[in-house]
Amino acid sequence: MVLRKLAGGAGLIAFALYLWGLLHIMGALLEAGDGGTDSAPPRPCRTANWQYDENAVNVIDYSVDYVPLRFVCETKDGGSYVSDTVPGYVNPAVFGLALAGLGCWVATLVVAPPSPRGVRGPGG
Repeated sequence: MVLRKLAGGAGLIAFALYLWGLLHIMGALLEAGDGGTDSAPPRPCRTANWQYDENAVNVIDYSVDYVPLRFVCETKDGGSYVSDTVPGYVNPAVFGLALAGLGCWVATLVVAPPSPRGVRGPGG
């Protein structure tokens, strides 16, 4: 019973952290889609001193990867780099918690005594 609760808790926390990362991605998408005079390169693709960064100046597009969760900036020369939009702890924590939850769930299957199906106990 304890292992089932641990598996559920780890899965729930992993899901919540993934949603936290998705909120960061959605904010970056809203910011990148915002047009105007200050829209090139998109704000999520800007680095510190982006005016002097060859990659940041040559950004022509962006995309989102959902596993692992990240905002990818694509450059003119066909290259790309990952923006720091999603906090660095999100992907490792989601992976670790999902793995721990899966391990606990498998352990419940191994440790749990088999229940006889179709056999009634006393008084039944």
